[in-house]
Amino acid sequence: MRQRQRDTDRTDEPEQKGKRRRSLNVEASVITYVFLALFLMLIAYFIYFMAFKSEDFINNPANPRVKGFEKLVVRGEIQASDGTVLARTVTRNGKEVREYPKGREYAHVVGFNSNGMSGIESDKSFYMLRSHAFILERVMNDLKDQKNPGDNMVTSLDTKLQDAAYNGMGSYKGAAVAIDCETGGILAMVSKPDFDPNTVESNWKSLSSSEDSALLNRATQGLYPPGSTFKIITALSYLKNGGKLTDTFDCKGSYTQDGYTIHCYGGEVHGNQTFKQAFGNSCNVAFSQVGLSLPKGALKSTAQEFYFNKRIPADFSNVNKSQFTLKSSDNQAMVMQTAIGQGNTLVTPLHMALICEALCNDGVLKTPYVVDHIVNDGGSLVRRHSGSGQRICTESEAHTVRSLMRYVVTNGTGRVVNSSAYTAYGKTGTAEFSSNKNEAHSWFVGFAKKGDKKIAVAVIMEGAGAGSSHAAPLARKLFETYLR
Repeated sequence: MRQRQRDTDRTDEPEQKGKRRRSLNVEASVITYVFLALFLMLIAYFIYFMAFKSEDFINNPANPRVKGFEKLVVRGEIQASDGTVLARTVTRNGKEVREYPKGREYAHVVGFNSNGMSGIESDKSFYMLRSHAFILERVMNDLKDQKNPGDNMVTSLDTKLQDAAYNGMGSYKGAAVAIDCETGGILAMVSKPDFDPNTVESNWKSLSSSEDSALLNRATQGLYPPGSTFKIITALSYLKNGGKLTDTFDCKGSYTQDGYTIHCYGGEVHGNQTFKQAFGNSCNVAFSQVGLSLPKGALKSTAQEFYFNKRIPADFSNVNKSQFTLKSSDNQAMVMQTAIGQGNTLVTPLHMALICEALCNDGVLKTPYVVDHIVNDGGSLVRRHSGSGQRICTESEAHTVRSLMRYVVTNGTGRVVNSSAYTAYGKTGTAEFSSNKNEAHSWFVGFAKKGDKKIAVAVIMEGAGAGSSHAAPLARKLFETYLR
């Protein structure tokens, strides 16, 4: 009996060992396949990085290797969309220097390349130090130990529009931005006060310590109270949360809640009006009540859908985030102020132009860019910007807010922009920035279209007062220049 048991045990041992081996083989196979899959994924990412991302990584302004390319390649030109040269490399006294033929007018958007870099000079530095010249030309230059010509950056900048924006700003500090709604291309970008990029090195001490912050690109980095231009966001939030265009408000020139009083600009009394009329009149009384009627967190949610407190998706650097800080615990006075664009809300002119661009595009925000394509020294195409966009509100919401902005131009505070030559939409803004009620920034944001051409703009003039009297006339000039 014991012998049979021992025989049975000896028979089971090979079977158990076989099962253990098969189990170990399965586990080894799983681990092998997992590592193989990870390896293939790593190879795939490496190929993707080398094909699509490596140049962007190398182009990082913090990469010290970029400067080393200047020993081999003459930095390429920066051009306007019509070929006008905005920056080029010339030789003076045996030394290569950058020259800016248009000087101050394009200072902030083109940038400079001494005592550091800024603007396109910084963002596209690597691409201007690459050469796609004809292969035989490069071979001959190498044999002669001469530099090859770098590639040229062709921007989306419209010279006539840039002229109009620059001259229209006059002596006011501030900024003007214009965007092609179809593509997201920057058509004009002006910031004042400005500087001469040709003399940055010799004037560096005064420029870097200037109280006016002349080196600051106010279009992308300037943070301003939006004033009544923010009523675009407040209106959208109100409509998303059950408000109607036909809702009525009674404006007696001021509105008091919990001991805090909001006044309409200049003490104007608008009387009984619909929500649409209140938007057209830029009525602070109505919009402070709208702000109080919104559910907690609703206004913040809408603002963040439109990229407040987020990095704007732009194909260039040094863009500040707009700030929306209203909390659910804030008192009613802060809610009222925020709803009319005061309070602690801050926004860049570029951001306001992009909001208008998205509304023009049925709720789709096109990624803004300034370099449209790259060509070699002979003009042959090397690379073209590939546009992208994303939806930030529904088509229905965009249409409704557009109708409000159209009413501003036809019947409200933005009538100076109205024209039979094109169809315009907009919002004026008067943003107080000190305890003195007579000190305010002048805003106008909006868009216009004629046929297939569509342009969005944002204009701010610091300390100029009412948006209808200063910023709006410049916006009209930009519309006329581009759409004529």
